[in-house]
Amino acid sequence: MNSLVIVGAGGFARETAAAAGHDRKVVGFVDDDPALHGARRSGLPILGPVDSVRDMPDVEVVVCVGNPRNFTARRGIVERLSLPEDRYATVVHPLASVGAGSRIGPGSVLLAGTVLTADVTVGSHVAIMPHAVLTHDDRVSDYCTIASGVRLGGGVVLDEGAYVGAGALIRESLKIGAWSLIGMGSVVLSDVPPSEVWAGNPARLLTRS
Repeated sequence: MNSLVIVGAGGFARETAAAAGHDRKVVGFVDDDPALHGARRSGLPILGPVDSVRDMPDVEVVVCVGNPRNFTARRGIVERLSLPEDRYATVVHPLASVGAGSRIGPGSVLLAGTVLTADVTVGSHVAIMPHAVLTHDDRVSDYCTIASGVRLGGGVVLDEGAYVGAGALIRESLKIGAWSLIGMGSVVLSDVPPSEVWAGNPARLLTRS
């Protein structure tokens, strides 16, 4: 059984620890908040700062940070650590369903109830929260976040770092631009350019970053 250290100690990190426990030994968390060092979360220790994983060559790593207010954080930590690709675990909850022809990159996490129906491509360091459904031929690029209850129609493309909020629906064959954010519960009926925030039903532009 491989050993795993999780970067971050927030909600997503703890959910990932629960998902990974069926086939890995989760050693603990690392976090840059010194006030947390030596504490425990979900029964697991917080071992030290993020950079300490460089001194743990025999463990796998997964980066579980980021939220709608700072959804570039995961990329920043991956780039800062500069670990080889084979150090990163791919975590798939046993209650997730991965259909034929689907591929998942290193460092990505699929939580319980996630469905990849067929021929779905998920890049590296992607976070997919519970009960998201990705249908045939969807392509999800590196560092994307798909929150709980999202539904992607067939052939949707999420460019790098796109964030899709909880319960959003995206029509088939659309493209969500790099580092754009889709608000929770939105219904997206047209392509979204890069670095924009869209929300509503139908979704419309709110702001540009």
